[in-house]
Amino acid sequence: MEPGIGKKRTRDQPVFYDEKKQKYTITLTPKTWKKLQALAVDTGVSASEFIERTIRAIDSDDSEI
Repeated sequence: MEPGIGKKRTRDQPVFYDEKKQKYTITLTPKTWKKLQALAVDTGVSASEFIERTIRAIDSDDSEI
């Protein structure tokens, strides 16, 4: 079962992870943005969630940076 499925969404409460997401800004070329969007669609998640999962997979022990 996917984490967070069946869990009630409450404002300011994390669903998938143990901490709430914050807004950050990154700058990408249009070609990279389109590729990121395509990868996210293929995976069935948002671009933000795709980046989150990719970084967490690289740091699989999920230790603090």
